[in-house]
Amino acid sequence: MVTKWEITIPELTGTETRNIYLYLPESYEYDLEKRYPVLYMFDGHNVFFDSDATYGKSWGMKEYMDYTHTQLIIVAVECNHSPDHGRLKEYSPFTFRDPSLGVIEGWGRMTMNWLVHRLKADIDQRFRTLPQREHTFIAGSSMGGLMSLYAVLEYNSVFSRAAALSPSLWTAPDKLEWLIRRSSLLPDTVIYMDYGSNEMKNHKAMPYQFKKVASQLLERHVLLNCRIVPGGEHCEASWERQIPFLMGTLLYPFSSAN
Repeated sequence: MVTKWEITIPELTGTETRNIYLYLPESYEYDLEKRYPVLYMFDGHNVFFDSDATYGKSWGMKEYMDYTHTQLIIVAVECNHSPDHGRLKEYSPFTFRDPSLGVIEGWGRMTMNWLVHRLKADIDQRFRTLPQREHTFIAGSSMGGLMSLYAVLEYNSVFSRAAALSPSLWTAPDKLEWLIRRSSLLPDTVIYMDYGSNEMKNHKAMPYQFKKVASQLLERHVLLNCRIVPGGEHCEASWERQIPFLMGTLLYPFSSAN
C-alpha cells in the first residue's frame, strides 16, 4: 500500500508543498506487533507511479515490493522542481562549478539535516519502524545516488546501508574523496553502487572516477557491492531492473519476506 500526502520543507522551500510517498507492506495492517526496517529514497515522485514520474516512467517499486512480499517500509520524498536548479542544489552535498550549469550551491547538508532530524523523527513516531541504525537505509539515483553516498558517509550513525545508482560523481570529485577519507565509518557499513555501461560516455572521466571512488570505499573497509550494468542507461527503466540487486544488498543477510 502506498499513501501520499503534502509536506513543506521550510528550510529549503518555505511554504511550497511537495509530496511524500509511504509504502507499507500488506502485513502492516494485520501483524500489529511487527516493526519494520525503513528505506528512505530520493526523487519520491519517480519511485512508485508512472503517472507522477517526471518522464512518465517510474521505478515500479510498489510492484516489486508486493510481488516479493518484502517486509520493509519505504519513505520517498519528492524533489525540488524549481527551474533555478532546485533539485541540483538540494541533492548536492557540495557547492560545485560546471561549464554548462555555472555555480551550483550545495544544499545537501540542509536536506539531510531535515531528513534526519525532522522527517525520520516523524516517521518513527507515527509508524511501527525499527528506528535503529542497523535497520535504516537510504537510496537514490543520479544526484540522489550521490546524496545516498553522502548520507551513509556523513550520517553514518543514522544509516548503516545505502544504494547509489548511477551516482553523479562528476560534480565535486575532490570534495567527495575528502569526505570518504575523513568519515567516521562503522565496520558494518554496506554500500551498493552501480553505473550503466551505456551512460559512461555521458561524462568523459566517469570510468576513472567510478573506479577511484570504489577503490576509496574499499580502502575504508566499506562492504561494497559494485557493478557496471551491461547496457545500463541513465533512466528509471534501467534503474528499475537493478532493484533486485540493490534490495538484495540492502537486506542481506536479513530475511526480506515472511
